Amino acid sequence: MNVNEIREKSRSVIGPYCKSCPVCNGKACSNKIPGPGAKGTGTVAIKNYDAWQKIEVKMDTLAENKEIDTTFKMFGKTFKYPIFAGPVGAVSQHYSDLYNDNMFNEIYVRACAKSGIAAFTGDGLNEEIMMHATHYIKENNGIGVPTIKPWDKDTCFKKLDLANESNAFAIAMDIDAAGLPFLQGRIPPAGRKSVEELKEIIDYAHVPFIVKGIMSVEGAQKAVDAGAKAIVVSNHGGRVLDGTPATACVLEEIADQFKGQVKIIVDGGIRSGLDVFKALALGADAVIIARPFVNMIYGGKDEGVEAYVQQLGQELENTMMMTGVSSLREISKKNIYK
Repeated sequence: MNVNEIREKSRSVIGPYCKSCPVCNGKACSNKIPGPGAKGTGTVAIKNYDAWQKIEVKMDTLAENKEIDTTFKMFGKTFKYPIFAGPVGAVSQHYSDLYNDNMFNEIYVRACAKSGIAAFTGDGLNEEIMMHATHYIKENNGIGVPTIKPWDKDTCFKKLDLANESNAFAIAMDIDAAGLPFLQGRIPPAGRKSVEELKEIIDYAHVPFIVKGIMSVEGAQKAVDAGAKAIVVSNHGGRVLDGTPATACVLEEIADQFKGQVKIIVDGGIRSGLDVFKALALGADAVIIARPFVNMIYGGKDEGVEAYVQQLGQELENTMMMTGVSSLREISKKNIYK
């Protein structure tokens, strides 16, 4: 099956909120929560997608006809593409009960590793989610990124113990999850972290730490000061705060300041290999894509993930070929119109 066939198949099993749209642009689900929508007006996810579409690429085929190299290296691992699958949680609540988080993550981690990329796994109130996710990552030779919510310190350390034991090549925290309702009002408190608190958490990890949820130069500086080896420019798909800018609109400023100091990853509305190219041209080292992978798993399990990764890779390779570049390091602002 191809991606369109898998997406079509997912429509009959994915539940009432997600519509498995031909293009996952945030419009049909808008502010549907539960569901994959965004908070408040539901417009941030739409802005994320639209911002990438406003960037155009500069075609140039007067270049040496060398083999295209899409491989990406990070933290001692080599991936087929500069693409990661993003953390997804509470799938039975937001999509349908065909899967729970443990079943979903088992397919997610395995299929992404087989496809030459890595999955970020989600976290939740149920302690078994992190236990199972880290087990699946260990089964797949550490190719996966356990992603921990900004819990209180003791809870973070317990989850970091599992993450450390998984042999994961990196560990992440989606610090922007502080805006999720189930983290509010907890005793001891969860949510926002000072630089000192985040540093203590990062120091407890045995591998490079990724901080997800950075939307400003100031935020990036704090993450770097705390010891992050990578940041993810992300507004959590618009699910934690309405009225934020699109990630594409803040990426360039952050990359201009921190490129080379820390790995820069971006998510939010990236849906094609062409979008991946645009993100790299703005200064990202890699991207994260999340929502479309849910449709692929619901519609085709491992085959769905593999088909989507292959399509993304082919689109990226074709864009590189038609813009005169042969490797990721050659992609820059000169290859796009803003």
